[in-house]
Formats: sequence, C-alpha cells, structure tokens
Amino acid sequence: MDRRVVITGLGAITPIGNNVEDFWNGIKEGKCGIDTITAFDVSNFKVKLAAEVKNYNPEEFLDKRASRRLDKFAQFAIIAAREAMKDSGINKENTDMERVGVFIGSGMGGLDTIEKENKVCFEKGYDRISPMYIPMVISNMAAGNVAIDLGLRGESFSIATACASATHSIGEAYRAIKHGYQDVIFTGGTEASITPTGIAGFTNIKALSQAEDKTRASIPFDKERSGFVMGEGAGVIVLEELEHAKKRGAKIYAELVGYGASSDAYHITSPAPDGEGGARAMKNAISDAHIEAKDIDYINAHGTSTHLNDACETQAIKTALGEKSKTVMVSSTKGHTGHLLGAAGAVEAIACIKAIEDEFVPATINYKVPDEECDLDIVPNEGRKQKINFAMSNSLGFGGHNSSIIFKKFE
Repeated sequence: MDRRVVITGLGAITPIGNNVEDFWNGIKEGKCGIDTITAFDVSNFKVKLAAEVKNYNPEEFLDKRASRRLDKFAQFAIIAAREAMKDSGINKENTDMERVGVFIGSGMGGLDTIEKENKVCFEKGYDRISPMYIPMVISNMAAGNVAIDLGLRGESFSIATACASATHSIGEAYRAIKHGYQDVIFTGGTEASITPTGIAGFTNIKALSQAEDKTRASIPFDKERSGFVMGEGAGVIVLEELEHAKKRGAKIYAELVGYGASSDAYHITSPAPDGEGGARAMKNAISDAHIEAKDIDYINAHGTSTHLNDACETQAIKTALGEKSKTVMVSSTKGHTGHLLGAAGAVEAIACIKAIEDEFVPATINYKVPDEECDLDIVPNEGRKQKINFAMSNSLGFGGHNSSIIFKKFE
C-alpha cells in the first residue's frame, strides 16, 4: 500500500531573501532580486544583470575551513538544509538517521571552482591545482556534503537534469518514501553559476536577456521578453512519511500527492512543439495524484521569460488542463528570483507550499505587454489572497527533461 508523503521542513537561500521567511515575504511584496552583477567585472559582457544572493558571506554560515573547501553551490545547499532540518525538528532522538535520505540536484555543479582552478593551471602549472578541486566541483557534492553535515545516512543522490534537476529530485524523493524505501528525505536543488563562463555560455546560445533595465529583464509571458536572467541559491524541503511525522508531532505544511516526468526526445535546448512533452509530465502528475485537471487551483510555471519556453508552456498547460486552463491561476516567480537553473524547482516548490499555507497566489511581476501566445491568467503584477487546495509546479530542462509535482492542502 502506498504511503502518504508530507512536507515538514523548509530551507532556502535566494536572491530575494537568505531564509524562507525573507524569501516568501519578498514574493508577497513583489520584490525583484535582479541587479547589476557584482561577482565579476561585466564591462566587456553583453549581459550585465543577474539575480545574485545578496550580502553573502559564507563565514556567517560556515566555519572558515568549510567555506574554503566547499564551492558556493555546496555552501548554499548546506545552508538551506540546515534551515530545513531546524524547521522540521528532526533529530537522532526522534528519527532513525539510516532511514533519512538526501536527494539534492544541481544542473552545473562547482562552476566557480572550475574557472578558478583552470586559471591556476594555465598560469602556474598543473601541479598547482588544488587537491580539493575534484571534491569541490562534482555535482553530487551538494547531496554528499549535506548528508555529512547533518549526519543523514540513508540513500543519497544527485540528479542532474538541467533546469528540472530540483523538481526531479523532489519527485523521486516522493516516490522513495511513498514506496517505503525511506522515511524522510531532504530534497531540492542548488546552483551557483553566476560566473564569467556561465554568463558567457548562456549569452552565446541566445538564452539570456541583454536588457539593462532590471524591471524589464525577466518578464515571463510578456510579449517583449528576450531571454532569462541567471539566478543563484538553493531550496531544500523535508519530505516525510505521514505516520512518521504524526508520531513525532511534526508541523505539516502540505502534502505531496503527484509527480510526473517525461522526455521531449526532440532537441538539446528547444522544447518540443506545442509543449507536448511538458503536457505529458503534467498529465502524469495529475494521474498520479488521483485527481482531475479541474482540481488544480494554481500552477507555478517554469516561465523562464524566453520566447519559446513561455509560448510552449502555455500550450502545454492548455493541452494538459483543457477547459480548466481558461481559469487556472498561472504565475512565474522568475521575475523575483531570476532563473536558478537546477535550483529553480526547489524554491518554486517552496513558493507553492507557502502559497497553500498562506492562501496567497504569487504574482508574475514586471508584466506590461500582453502576448496572444500566452493568454492564460498569469496573475499579473499583484498577488492574490485566495484559498488553494492543489498547486502544481513545473520545471522544463535543456535536453528535453520535463517534470511536474502537485502539492495538496493537508487534511
């Protein structure tokens, strides 16, 4: 018999707040975390803007040795996971740590360290490369270091499906608990790719907006959209088997009831025509949740602010939801946070969970010019106070990776 899976802890570090409370307040206030890049000199770059984590000093969160030996993407994961653990109240007195897993994805891994150590290599020689180079850059080290830091001894995975990494991680964690393999899993995603080659690489495949007005750079579903804005950060949620959570008296935020995934099998960067693959992922999630399309109240869209994504995702939602697509509320929070790549689905899952808890639908901010290709109710500019029973979160990654998860108000 399938077990029920609930959310009992949240943790985040984002461009609009370095913890969950500040992040969610930023969403409700319509805060935009996009600004001129400070991590490096952008005077010779076509792209000047990104959504950086603000006022970040790793030594405020980690000891000096750890902050030197961990790439920023792993630092972010540990910070978010510590907050989630504290929030959940899980400890070795109330939980068997051999039944607690870690499924944390990353699309890019330790890109900042790769760049710095390559510079050392070419300027000073091969034998000057840091012995910590490999353990700092491999993408599984977010999950590995979280497990080490918190003493979580169950299954530990890192899923890399580009911008769908976090949502796939959450979905696979849900399945592992649902089918009895683990009792608790810390899951989500982390990313720190605002680096010279990260920005240059995405610029040169025409993915990033070159707008210099931060209020017109990440503009999902707007007719003038011209590309996404890079973000960074991490989100971690604690998934727990219902009876285990009840036994220890845990606070339950919401229930995770559906997960769907698919592959476009079409193109390395472009979505399949009409969002066919994304539609299948959404349909699979709805079927897994044992609900109907008409039950979905809110969708946190992938909504990247690229021309193809937003048009194709709109069509995918229409295909998956049918008549309900005319009234379902659909917003993208990437106007607030930029696109966190492999961490996007994690912070957007937290937005869905808080939306259910707070009865507040996030807005699609900085929206001005309607696009007939994106004619959904995108909750423009102003969030809404409204009860939500079912919220869906979509993530669509380069390579044609699609994933959707559905959260339900806990009863």
